[in-house]
Amino acid sequence: MNIEENKKNAIAFYKLAYEGNPKKAIELYIGNEYIQHNPDVADGIKGFVDYFDRMQQEYPDRSIEFVRCIGEGNLVALHTHQTWPDNDQYVTMDFFRFDENGKICEHWDAIQQIPKNSANANTMY
Repeated sequence: MNIEENKKNAIAFYKLAYEGNPKKAIELYIGNEYIQHNPDVADGIKGFVDYFDRMQQEYPDRSIEFVRCIGEGNLVALHTHQTWPDNDQYVTMDFFRFDENGKICEHWDAIQQIPKNSANANTMY
């Protein structure tokens, strides 16, 4: 298991899907199964592709910045800053499990909207 390769592949996978090509992301980075834990996305490969295709159609002018990438064992965590239309911003944590072939096979995430006002001057990312 190559943690550095998994980290690089997790970023490439998510960037490709987020920027409008989820089918290519699946082709390059997903193994024989894809278990989805986000309750807004249907389980499996089709659910993933359908979700990101819909997001690209509905919100083409969104962006993502990869702030941190942490790997341990067969898991990779991505800490991102997303900006959506009308400057609607989110911080996300995405966790990916890799199979024995170095392919992504499972995903969890946590998403929090960045409020307009904060009690401190620290960013959420």
